[in-house]
Amino acid sequence: MATKLVQSPIGGFHVFPSLSISTEFLNSHRPSSSTYPKPWSNNNTRLAKYDNQHWYFGTSSNISSFSRKVVQMEFQSEDDKSTVAEIKAQLYDSLEGINRGIFGMPSAKKTEIEELVKLLESKNPTIEPTEQLEKLAGTWKLVYSTITILGSKRTKLGLRDFISLGDFLQIINIAEEKAVNVIKFSARGFDMLSGQLQIDASFKIASKSRVEISYNGSSITPEQLMGLFRKNYDLLLSIFNPDGWLEITYVDNTLRIGRDDKGNIFILERLSESDEG
Repeated sequence: MATKLVQSPIGGFHVFPSLSISTEFLNSHRPSSSTYPKPWSNNNTRLAKYDNQHWYFGTSSNISSFSRKVVQMEFQSEDDKSTVAEIKAQLYDSLEGINRGIFGMPSAKKTEIEELVKLLESKNPTIEPTEQLEKLAGTWKLVYSTITILGSKRTKLGLRDFISLGDFLQIINIAEEKAVNVIKFSARGFDMLSGQLQIDASFKIASKSRVEISYNGSSITPEQLMGLFRKNYDLLLSIFNPDGWLEITYVDNTLRIGRDDKGNIFILERLSESDEG
């Protein structure tokens, strides 16, 4: 049985830590024939004109500015989609080999990642994520965080030679307004026995993009591994404590970015059902 500890820890890993224009829409906003002559009229007026990137509707002397804007938005939308894909590819390339940033990284690498994060945030397709909570539900895996375990903290927790960290998972249940962080690890001194730290939390909507998070409790399983951390359990929870607020700055079908009240950044990718299994 797991040892269940409920206390108020100190500060750490957070629980949350294009426009397509249809033909029907364009037709519904096409200038009426009473305003613009038909293309077969004597003055040779055209209803459409293509200028490298944009389609214009109306006469050559009186182009419909509304139609110009509508179709320009459609072209920009396609450009945005490809740009987001490119930024994501660059981000994943930058995350290679840094072990989620948990043990630190060169400052130049950190700056590079944060610039890519800002680019993605500027193209967030879900401006009001707490009004679309279904996009947050499910299981997510942490791929990057600015939270670090360095120096004496790393030594005290046995993370230099004795303990190896595995996946950091997060399961969000929107119906119950709860989230569970699962930090997997293995211990070399116990024939690589695998265990996990589970942190339970609840959340409440604070704004259209922010949630308030409250720590509910934690446990380490299997029980024999609790002895490894008992002495430094407060230190462990101070690193991974979810208490505070979290701003959800980007979320789509596969990726989520958040920033917390302590200045940390979290990047998580959604796991499919097959990955969860």
